[in-house]
Formats: sequence, C-alpha cells, structure tokens
Amino acid sequence: MCTICGCGDTKLGHHHKHDEDSDHLHFGAGEAGVSVPGVSQSRLIRLETDILGKNNAYADQNRARLSGKGILALNLVSSPGSGKTTLLVETLKRLAGTVPVSVVEGDQQTSNDADRIRATGAPAVQINTGKGCHLDAHMVGHALDKLPLDGGGIVFIENVGNLVCPAGFDLGEAARVVILSVTEGDDKPLKYPDIFANADLMILNKSDLLPHVDFRVETAVDNAKRVNRKLQTLQVSARTGDGLDGWLRWLDGARTMRMAGRMPDLAAE
Repeated sequence: MCTICGCGDTKLGHHHKHDEDSDHLHFGAGEAGVSVPGVSQSRLIRLETDILGKNNAYADQNRARLSGKGILALNLVSSPGSGKTTLLVETLKRLAGTVPVSVVEGDQQTSNDADRIRATGAPAVQINTGKGCHLDAHMVGHALDKLPLDGGGIVFIENVGNLVCPAGFDLGEAARVVILSVTEGDDKPLKYPDIFANADLMILNKSDLLPHVDFRVETAVDNAKRVNRKLQTLQVSARTGDGLDGWLRWLDGARTMRMAGRMPDLAAE
C-alpha cells in the first residue's frame, strides 16, 4: 500500500491508479509530475532539465565558494506564516558576538523581513522575486557578493514562503531546514512531500500554541518520517524560547562538521 495516499502503488510520486468513477483528479501523474495545458510531458521534462541544469551550475559555484571558507549555508523553507523570520531573528540574537552570521532574505515584495534581520545587527541582503515563487542559485550568488563571508560562519538563506516551488532548486546550501508551525495541519508532510523529502531537519515551531490547536506532534513527525526516514526533528517556540537551545546545539554541530569538511552537501545525496 502507498504510505502517502493509501492506494495500491508503493512508489513515491507514482501514478495513482484510481477508478475512473473516482472524484480524484490527479494532474501530476505524468512523467513530468505536472500538467500544463497544451504542453506535452516530454516538452515539460526538457524545459525542467534545462532550467534545473543551469540552476545547478550556479549552485555548484555557490557551494564551492561557501564550503571553501568552511561556511555553513542553510536554506530555510516553509509556508507563509510559519514564524520563520521570528525564529531567525531570535536565533541571530543568541548567536550575536559568537559566530559570524549573514542572511539572504527572499520575498516577492518589500524589505520588511530584511529590516527585522538588520535590527539584530546581522548583515542582510533582500531579494525580491516579484511574481517568482522561490529563490534560485543565480539570485543567491549575487546576494553573496554583497555579504561579508567570514570563514567558519553561517549564512542563513530565508526562502520565499512556499512549500512547493523551492523544493526543486538547489541554492548551494549545505543543509535544508523546513519549518512547520503547529497552526498548520499535521498532514502537511504528506500533502507537500517533496519539500520534506529534500530536507535535513524539520522544526516544529509555535509549540506554545499546542494546547489551543488540533495538531498532533507525533502524527506530524510520523508523516514526515514516512516521506524522509533520515529527517531530523526539533520542537521549538520562537516566541517563548522553548526548544531554542536544541536548535542552537544543532547549528553548532552542523557548523563544526562544515568547518571540518565532513558535512554532506545536498547535491551529493
């Protein structure tokens, strides 16, 4: 049985074999995994291959630049309203004066989040993507040109709030962190599997609200593990500070491994 949808196929991303009379319309069943009116599946695959190929070349350049200095680059992904920026602000406050940090901020419009980051004293570059729904490696490379890249430091890349589009784009990061708030559904890892399948760590944020929401932590973790057995998980509240010590320990361990050249990059998985 499929662990994702409960049908008979066992392959992740498979073609769902539902009855013709079913009310389930699956437009992601083709080889490309997506449907665009008037465009064949083979054409979609060629377009995706071309786009991702160019992006990956830029990502490799970013990765070489960062890893050469022992810099830990993290790609932070989430849906809008997960508390990603608040978590980042509180993290930067606790790291201030101890670790060189810099931030790449991604949003469709405004510099609001970058302004919040700079208020902590950390350098930040805002990338506005317009109608774009994610950052790409070329954008990030230009942002890195404007940031101090101190050896042994951490570069946080806060991606555009979206659980779909960022999943397919390597930015040159060493690890990907997905933030899921308890105000969202505990079935999110099953509804948006690609972003969780490509993540190294899942942070369950806004844990202070658990008594007030219908969110089961064990279910969320179990669902995430069904998509990605190696996924690490942490539970925090950026507002109260609960669990942030665990997050800081994770960062310290990842940074130590990065400086020693022992942390595997996503592209090498």
